[in-house]
Amino acid sequence: MSELRELLDNLCHIAENQREQIDKYLAEGKKCVGVFPYYAPEEIIYAGGLVPIGVWGGQGPIEKAKNYFPTFYYSLALRCLEMSLDGSLDGLSASMLTTLDDTLRPLSQNYKVSAGRKIPMIFLNHGQHRKEDFGKEYNARIFNEAKEELEKICDVKITDENLKKAFEVYNENRALQREFVKLAASHPQTIKASERCRVLKASNHMLKDEHSEYLKKINAILKDMPEEDWDGLKVITSGVITDNPGLLDIFDQYKVAIVGDDVAAESRGLKVDVDTSIEDPMLALADQFARMDEDPLLYDPDIWKRPAYVVNLAKESGADGCLLFMMNFNDTEEMEYPSLKKAFEEAGIPLIKMGYDQQMVDFGQVKTQLQTFSEIVELNKF
Repeated sequence: MSELRELLDNLCHIAENQREQIDKYLAEGKKCVGVFPYYAPEEIIYAGGLVPIGVWGGQGPIEKAKNYFPTFYYSLALRCLEMSLDGSLDGLSASMLTTLDDTLRPLSQNYKVSAGRKIPMIFLNHGQHRKEDFGKEYNARIFNEAKEELEKICDVKITDENLKKAFEVYNENRALQREFVKLAASHPQTIKASERCRVLKASNHMLKDEHSEYLKKINAILKDMPEEDWDGLKVITSGVITDNPGLLDIFDQYKVAIVGDDVAAESRGLKVDVDTSIEDPMLALADQFARMDEDPLLYDPDIWKRPAYVVNLAKESGADGCLLFMMNFNDTEEMEYPSLKKAFEEAGIPLIKMGYDQQMVDFGQVKTQLQTFSEIVELNKF
C-alpha cells in the first residue's frame, strides 16, 4: 500500500505543478509544445522528439486575456490565453490550437496576435464531416500541414517510422488510462475522486511513456486488491473539465465516488485508438478522428446518439446519477442540455446541472446541490 500511495502522490504532484514539469523538461534539453483543446493530434509532437504539454486553462484570475475577449466567452478559452500571456507557458517552442467550436476559433486568432509573437501557433482547422472519405482526406492534409509547420518551427524531422512508434505509445497509454478508470471505480475507498482526476490530469504534463509506467504499477496493485464497498454516492461526471482543487475537495468531503466520466479533459479523448494497420500515418490520425463520437463538439446527424451514450454510461457503471458541470457561456453544452435532461428523465436516473467556471473559489452552491442530489438518490431507492 505504501508503494501505491507514493505513486499516487507523485502523479498528484505532477498534475498540480505544470510549470515545474515544463522547467524539468527544458532543463533536460527537450523542447515543449503546448496542446490546446480539443483533439489535437499529440502523436505528431511526440514523434518529433518533443514534449506535448496539455493546456486546459487551470484555475486563476483572468486579467490580460480580457484585452482580447468580451467577458461572455467561456473561461476555458480565456484561461488558456491568460496562461499564454502571464508567463505560465514561457519556454514552449510552439502551441497547437484547434477550432472545433465558436469560442476556439477566435481564441486561435487572438492567440496569434498576442502570445503568438512569443510562442508560435500551429493552426488546426479540423473538418467536421470526418467520416466520409473526402473528410478523412481533408483532415489528413490538415494534420500533415501541422506536421510540416512543427518541423519548421522546432527544427525537427518527423518520420513515418517515428509516427507509428508514437501511435503505439499513445494507444498503450489510452488503454492503461481506461483500465485505471475502471479500477478506480471498483476501489473507491483507495482511490479518492480527487486522486482519480489528478492521475488522469497528470498525463497532460508528462511524456505518455512516463505516465504509462506509473499506470502499469498502479493498475497492477489495484488488480491484486479485492473490490471495495462504498456507502457514499456513486456518480458519473459530464462536462468539459472538473479539475478545480476546491471542487475535488468537496467530492472527497461529501463521499462522492466517480465511477465513470463523460468529461472532455478526461475520458472523452481516451475512447478511440489509432488503427496501426493503416499505412499512411496522417490517414490513420484522420481515421481515428472519424471514429470519435458522442461528443457535443463533433457533428452527428443523430442528436439522440449522445444522450443515449451518457445514460448507458450511468447504467453500466452502476452510478446513482450524473453530475453535469456546465461551463458558463458554453453555447455547445447549453444547446445539448435539453436532450440530455430528457434522456435521463426517461431513464429515471437523477441528473443535476451545476455551473462551472475556472475562476470559481466559492463552492457553497455545489455543496447545496450535492445535498439535494443525495436526497433525490435516497428517494429513488424507495
